[in-house]
Amino acid sequence: MHTHCQTTTLPRLIGYARVSTEAQDTDPQLDELWAAGCAAVLEECASGDDLGRPVLARLLRDIQRGETLVVVRLDRLARSVSHLLSVIEQLEARGAHFRSLRDPIDTATPQGMFSLQVLGAVAQLERALISERTKAGLSAARSRGRVGGNPGLRAGDPEAIRKARARRDAAYLETLVAQLDTWLPTVRRMRPDQPWGDVVRVLNQNSTADWTPERLRRIVQRLAAEGIVEAELLERAKPQQGADRLVRLVAGIAVAAPDRTLQQIAAQLEAMKERTPRGGTRWHPSSVRHLLGKAEKSGLLGLNR
Repeated sequence: MHTHCQTTTLPRLIGYARVSTEAQDTDPQLDELWAAGCAAVLEECASGDDLGRPVLARLLRDIQRGETLVVVRLDRLARSVSHLLSVIEQLEARGAHFRSLRDPIDTATPQGMFSLQVLGAVAQLERALISERTKAGLSAARSRGRVGGNPGLRAGDPEAIRKARARRDAAYLETLVAQLDTWLPTVRRMRPDQPWGDVVRVLNQNSTADWTPERLRRIVQRLAAEGIVEAELLERAKPQQGADRLVRLVAGIAVAAPDRTLQQIAAQLEAMKERTPRGGTRWHPSSVRHLLGKAEKSGLLGLNR
């Protein structure tokens, strides 16, 4: 990967160029991206079917509000319409935009958003048609006495089993990548300074998810193995004193839900059955404010609150 920088006016355009093999050349894509006014261009050599693209994952993680991810063609970014829509959802969650130079897609314009909505409708229709054809095919097969499914799997063929597992594994990884923005910022903010149990309690309070420490640890381990997240997140949690732990816990809650008021954070701590610094069970906004002040001095809040 090469990252090039040049002076440009806001909003910043961030280019992404991809080739499938080392034998291919990204220069034609680079020329178009620079000509479009990109302030930086990131290059990656990976198959379009590869869901664990570390350069793209890092770009989606680091892109800032108001910036625009730019590609030459849609197939340089996504392997399917559903994958494209998933990536755009991640960008929208970060307040960023998407533009394809050779396609009528620019989420910063009404026309581009309309084209995106058309793509979404096409994807929905495609899924419905596939489902209808599958049901009709299975019904016709049953009427002829044939059993559906993979015959290799039914016969216990090792290669068929391996391929089926690989497909399930790829689909699982795609789901994880699509949902990163809902939980990964909290994990990055709290780990490895706090134990998995505390991270899970914050995540479960801020969403409808039902995390467990072991499930969260396994998922982060998998993403770290793919190079999508930092391996440091898996390090053993450091021993903590009571006051230090509360500061980090309140910082994690504040960053995970930046719109929450002091009173709401206090209510969340009570729901989590956390004791106050003095050992009480009732939290007051002033206590939360005091801990947030310590967290800010320690650099735990960053620029998110």
